[in-house]
Amino acid sequence: MSFADLKKQSRSGSLTEKLMKKVEKLNDKASSSSDDRLWKPSVDKAGNGFAVIRFLPAHPNCELPWAQVWSHAFQGPGGWYIENSLTTIGKDDPVGELNRSLWNSGSDADKEVARKQKRKLSYYANIYVVKDSNNPENEGRVFLYKFGKKIYDKITAAMQPEFEDEDPINPFDFWKGANFKLKIKNVAGYWNYDSSEFGRSEPLLDDDEELETIYNKLYDLSEFTAPDQFKSYDDLKKRLDAVLGNKQQLRRPDPEVVEEEDNRGGSIDDELTRLSSAASKTPVVEDTTDEDEDDALSYFQKLAEE
Repeated sequence: MSFADLKKQSRSGSLTEKLMKKVEKLNDKASSSSDDRLWKPSVDKAGNGFAVIRFLPAHPNCELPWAQVWSHAFQGPGGWYIENSLTTIGKDDPVGELNRSLWNSGSDADKEVARKQKRKLSYYANIYVVKDSNNPENEGRVFLYKFGKKIYDKITAAMQPEFEDEDPINPFDFWKGANFKLKIKNVAGYWNYDSSEFGRSEPLLDDDEELETIYNKLYDLSEFTAPDQFKSYDDLKKRLDAVLGNKQQLRRPDPEVVEEEDNRGGSIDDELTRLSSAASKTPVVEDTTDEDEDDALSYFQKLAEE
């Protein structure tokens, strides 16, 4: 566009109109990228929160009432790498292969890099919100809930209690399950879920017709592990090379190489927390050991896309 055309469009107001249309388009895109099916707990100014939820049975198309997704999130010289890992669906993943190579190099520095680039495991489940005082409009509704290892461990502990005087509970059962009291505490600036617990075993509701209505609203969790949720190996490799600035060469390891273990050293959350704190100079409300902080991850996703 020439300067004369620019001035002409400015006078007619078409520049402003075009700009507003672009802004509206961007806003629509941003709005559509957020999943309003996902329920997120909220906290007060002190960083403490409380809600009561009920984990729901498996969708008819799913064998399990939860889905698990492995992912990677780390920063390199060329930007952020935030991608689902192909290991979720039993395929080779370039980051996993690189990390195995680094871990087996014998170098402590390489092992530290592998730790920072390790996989992160997240879970998705259907829930019914029993009590959400900060957002009462959510009560009585079915949502998807994304959570990490800490809450998953509490679920498995309820199903397989440690002591013989405790009865096992299937938290996903409409009639014999139990409400989950989600208790969030601010511990050293981070969300902590240690006090969360299951209540006594009891039906979610006494009306089977209402339970059936809830059952019919369950989300199909298989979408989270569908092939279209994962980029191809070659595309992930290209992205990885760009993020690492081609400084680290990926060599496919021999089949005999031991699979990387995910309990070695620190976690992705540790690195996300450190970097986000340095960037914003404000506390990140997150349990860095076990849980995701979705808002922080969304922020890093935007950085990765820039």
